[in-house]
Amino acid sequence: MNSLNNLSHKTQLIATAVAASVATAGLIQAYNVHSKRVRRRELDEEIKRSITDLSNDSLQNSQLDFPEPVVQPKSTNYEEGLIREQLARNYAFFGDEGMAKIRQGRVVVVGCGGVGSWAAVMLVRSGITNIRLVDFDYVSLSSLNRHATAGTTDVGTSKVKCIEKALKQISKWVEVDARIEVWRKEEGGALLEDADWVIDAIDNIQTKVDLLKYCHDNQIKVFSSMGAGAKCDPTRIQISDISYTIYDPLARSVRRRLRLLGVDSGIPVVYSTEVPGDVKLLPLPEEEFQKGPVKELGVLDDFRVRILPVLGPLPAIFGLNIATYILCELAGKPISNPLPIKNRKKLYERIYRDLLHRESKIAGHQINKLSIDEDDVALIFEDLYRGRSVVPPHDVPSRPTLVRWDPSRPLSVDNCVVFELNDAEKHVKSCWNPDGSVATSTSPEALWGRDVATVVSRRSAEARRVLDWVM
Repeated sequence: MNSLNNLSHKTQLIATAVAASVATAGLIQAYNVHSKRVRRRELDEEIKRSITDLSNDSLQNSQLDFPEPVVQPKSTNYEEGLIREQLARNYAFFGDEGMAKIRQGRVVVVGCGGVGSWAAVMLVRSGITNIRLVDFDYVSLSSLNRHATAGTTDVGTSKVKCIEKALKQISKWVEVDARIEVWRKEEGGALLEDADWVIDAIDNIQTKVDLLKYCHDNQIKVFSSMGAGAKCDPTRIQISDISYTIYDPLARSVRRRLRLLGVDSGIPVVYSTEVPGDVKLLPLPEEEFQKGPVKELGVLDDFRVRILPVLGPLPAIFGLNIATYILCELAGKPISNPLPIKNRKKLYERIYRDLLHRESKIAGHQINKLSIDEDDVALIFEDLYRGRSVVPPHDVPSRPTLVRWDPSRPLSVDNCVVFELNDAEKHVKSCWNPDGSVATSTSPEALWGRDVATVVSRRSAEARRVLDWVM
């Protein structure tokens, strides 16, 4: 009985001790929570006092040890110390001298849609003080998937005013000249006055070419955006001179037109080597086709309307590429050797020469120019056949060669395949007679098998979809 009483007494003592421990832990936790709340309130008050002191006393009494301002804001009394704090990361990257050049730079953005809006925003965020925005268009609901600043409340307002409003919220000292106008070569000089850099983010091909030609002739630095529509692969985006663009339908058209005007190079561009995937142009009313060719974009009477599907991030990436390039140029730290994604121009030239020689040999006379060019060679080799032979096991050729697949059809992008050199020679010997006529003893499918013919048919269908975009 005594043993049971002792056990019961010990149990009560343990229970009392546990309860006391729990109560003590609860009190400690409650005290910690209370202390944190008090400290948080004290920190809030301290931050508020610091901000007030910084605005009223510290900056005016030069307690912040900043150098003398290089550029004094003209549009506001916003303190230089606050400007430098806002741009602190840029100052750390470019240094005082580089940032002085950036803040003195004047940039004109022609075209303020998906590309131009992002370029403008990042330029101003990075210190550009003077910027002119030129665009005649207005924000629509369909603009919101790619525009840098537009929201639903901006629908129906001009794009330049929409961007201006956002820029002034970002930068208290920025000077924005918003022009709701169309750039035309006849009076375009006034809109480009005093520009250190011009950004071409125009959709219409002819206006784009006119702007680039004008800047080239008047020695105005211009950076041009090529086509971001119908693209989705950010790894294919690159910066290069217009003369080195590998495959981009818009870049090709602009490059050819500029060459006819005597401009071969000297214009940096951002473009994508990606071939448009399985996407379609948005349908147009029949009356648009009755107006004439619908190859170009635009919303004015003399602009052909062609609506491209656009994945929002791609124009943004294009715009960010432009802003980065121009900032580095202005700061005196240029991107001296942009790395091409597909730097195989000499390979395409060699493949083209081999194809030209082979077609001349089949024809029995010298051919000076083929119906496809080096851009098409790059398209066929890189994008249609993925840099591999059409013959299983589809190895990467040591000597890649293009050959016309169907000897009865003319050479074209959708009638050209990739072979290893020895397979190409076998194909020509089997499918053509020595006099250049089509051999009747065999066919490409009989020679290489049904599986190869199926691959060629699939690649040809891809090529025709691409041609629908290009042509």
